[in-house]
Formats: sequence, structure tokens, C-alpha cells
Amino acid sequence: MLKIVEKTKVWFAISVIVIMAGMIALGIKGLNYGIDFQGGTIVTIEMGKNFNQQVKEEADAIIKKYDSQASTYIANETQLEIKSNNLNSDSISKMFNELKSKYKLEEKALLSQSNVGPSVGNELKKKTINALLVATAAMLTYVGFRFELKFGIAAILALVHDVLVTLGVYAIFQIPVNSPFIAAMLTIIGYSINDTIVIFDRIRENRKKMRGKDVIEIVNASITQTMSRSINTSLTTLVTIVAVYIFVPSVREFAFPLIIGILSGAYSSIFVASPIWVLLKKYEKNRKKVAA
Repeated sequence: MLKIVEKTKVWFAISVIVIMAGMIALGIKGLNYGIDFQGGTIVTIEMGKNFNQQVKEEADAIIKKYDSQASTYIANETQLEIKSNNLNSDSISKMFNELKSKYKLEEKALLSQSNVGPSVGNELKKKTINALLVATAAMLTYVGFRFELKFGIAAILALVHDVLVTLGVYAIFQIPVNSPFIAAMLTIIGYSINDTIVIFDRIRENRKKMRGKDVIEIVNASITQTMSRSINTSLTTLVTIVAVYIFVPSVREFAFPLIIGILSGAYSSIFVASPIWVLLKKYEKNRKKVAA
């Protein structure tokens, strides 16, 4: 039987170090908000029927000369969509002329050029926070009702852990934060809570089977019994998401935070959520002794 709970200080220390590094970067650098939050320009260019990923990568080299932080996507199979915080009319004109010359495009190939104001980004920030709060409250209610409130608190703290780790990575490496990131964060929360519930469900079953046993022994047995399932599930999902990240560049902004979240979620479900529940149970037990 694995002795997970006995090494709680080690697991918590690892989490604290990772989170603190991220929070320091967040305090110094802040998040690199993309066009969806900060506002900017969206340019759509019709590249023609021969447009593919290889052509896009060549076109990206030209686009990066005008804005190294620009994001590009393949839209409707033949169109190149560019999102940028720094492009203006003059640089867009120069960039398009270079693309037009290289790929023999017509003047009408520049399909659209539109600006996104920061007010849209502020509204998106508010809706994002609301979505995260509603999702968290709903999961706390469900887990608290399905199991007990302490399980719910432990699960939510594990989710906070995953969110902070992901935000920290984005702050450290200054990866642009756009709307796909928000969708990924909500997906991470759902994925992580699912893995945590599997372990909590086994703890609940073992509390009945192992009556009289210490809570640490029960948790260690439960984690040991579900460890292979948790690791296999996480690895299978991770392999799929990594493949998507490598071979489907158009969804990389969604896939990358998922990779971080899956790794962090697998760790927190095993090494954070259950030990927190043990600490809450011990705190309750000690409080009852003091009251008696």
C-alpha cells in the first residue's frame, strides 16, 4: 500500500513552490492578454485552394516580421485569419502586399480588416469570472451533497491549485491569453473534479469496509486502489491532447492549457485533494476533543 498521506508536506511543498513561482511572475509581468481581452485587429485573407499548413507556416514567417506576437489560424480551409494587438493600417498594407506578391494573390484577397475594442475584452473578463464562480459553486454543492462538505472543500481547493498552476505557466512564459484559454480552463475544472471524485468515492466505500481503521490508512488504501486508473486515464487523455496540439495547429491555444491542466489535475487529485480532506478530518476530530 502506498504511503501518500504521510508525505503530505512534500506534496504541498512542491505545489507551493510551483504556484509561488507563477504568482511572482504574475505580479511582475502580469498575464499577456490577447486580442480577445485587450482589443486589436483581426485580418482575414483568402489564400486560395492550395492553402495548407505548410503554406501557412511560410506565411507566418512574413506576418511575424510585422508583429511577432500575432496569432494566425486557418479559417474555412482556404482563409488565413490573423489576430494582432500591434498591427495598424500601414503595417497591414505592407504585410498584405508581401503576401500578395509571394502567393500571387489578387487585391480582393484581403477579405476583411476589423478592430476589436478593449470594452469587449472587459466584458469577456467579467463573463469569464462569473462562469468560473458559477462552475465552482455548482461543483462544491454537488460534491458536498453527494459526499460531505469536507470532500467538497478539498475538491475545490484542488481545483484552485490547478487554475493557479495554469495561470502561473502562462504568466512565466507570457503566453497570450485568449477566449480558447477560457474554454480550456472550464474543461480543466470539469476533468480534474472527475478524477478527484473517483478517489473520494473509493474513500467513502472503504470507510464502510475498514471501520475502526485510521483515516490515513483508509485514504492510502483508496489512493493505491485507484492509482492505476487515474494514471492510465490521464496518460490516455494526455497522449490525445498532445497529438492534437502537434497535428492540429488551429486549436493549439485550446490544447496547450489542457495539457498543463491534465498534468496538474492528475497530481492534485492524488497528492492534494485527499491529503487536504485528511487534514480537515483531523481538525474536526481535534476540535471535538477540545470541546469535550
